Amino acid sequence: MVFHAFSHMEDLLRQGQQQGSLLAVVASCYGPYMLLLFDMTGAIITLMAFLFTVGWLRRTGELTAILSAGISHGRIFQPIVYASLAIILVQLANRELVLPNYRNSLSFKAKNLLADGSEPISQQMDYMNRVFIDGSGINVKASLIHEPSFRLDGDYSGFGELLVAKTAQWMEADKNHQAGYLLNGVEFPEAIDQLGSVGLEDRMILLTSRDCPWLLPGQCFFVTAVHPELLRASKEAKERTSVADLIRRVRNPGIYNSLDLQVLLHERIVRVPLDFGLILLGLPIVINRHERALFFMIGAAMFMVLAFFAVKTLGNTLGSNGIWLSPAMAAWLPLIVVAPIAFTRYRESHLL
Repeated sequence: MVFHAFSHMEDLLRQGQQQGSLLAVVASCYGPYMLLLFDMTGAIITLMAFLFTVGWLRRTGELTAILSAGISHGRIFQPIVYASLAIILVQLANRELVLPNYRNSLSFKAKNLLADGSEPISQQMDYMNRVFIDGSGINVKASLIHEPSFRLDGDYSGFGELLVAKTAQWMEADKNHQAGYLLNGVEFPEAIDQLGSVGLEDRMILLTSRDCPWLLPGQCFFVTAVHPELLRASKEAKERTSVADLIRRVRNPGIYNSLDLQVLLHERIVRVPLDFGLILLGLPIVINRHERALFFMIGAAMFMVLAFFAVKTLGNTLGSNGIWLSPAMAAWLPLIVVAPIAFTRYRESHLL
């Protein structure tokens, strides 16, 4: 472990010398992890801050004085509840708008952070076109597949079963073609320029220079809806994407989406009300007439957090494995359990 730490520092120092600023390298390496840490722990830290604030008010006697004036616990803690909601909304903005921009930094090690961005490719089957997409690696920033090797399971006359090239560049749809990959330096089939464009049913899938003047010799265009982002092998890169990207991925008919990815989508949708419900579940702990000690409240809060995540983990596990619960129900189950209890506790706080 010590050797690994020294090796990691050497990578940072080497990159600092190359870039001319060690501080910039450290910030680019660890800065995104601070944002990730805030996303992972923001709700729990907010709950603990809630407890410490109430403990401080109780210890100084200010809470007793306010209650003696006839003001309910609900009115006293209402600003703290609203502040907690604000923090959760900041978490949402960080998760949906900021973290997706740092997926590469969060997926790579320090020594690869400033490299060309190449990473392993996740093999995907384009079910609409019956083409198995593979390659030696992918550069997501450049939307480029290195040494693409596409296995053709469809009936593509003259192309055989394999399409191999030096690179495959993703291109958005324009007046010449739909979205897909421009394969440069086609190595197989060898006589690519002599083959005509082919497709399935009434859709043209593989375009060649014989029928498309905008293609150069040795090029071929593969029409597909499988974007380079869908080929990333990194699990972290998938988890750090935005809800909008997850929805587009799940709704893409060209690829298979696992149950755990569907659970992740629904989990991200219910994340805000679920985190807010966790804060409201802390109200019974801070509202008590027995003057319980601060450490007792913290212990009770930790037990509640563990129970909260136990229910959440159980639902995700059942949904990801297709046992008893669908992916949607697995993600919504914790909210179904937490929401009624949290709402009841919030209403009771205005009566005490």
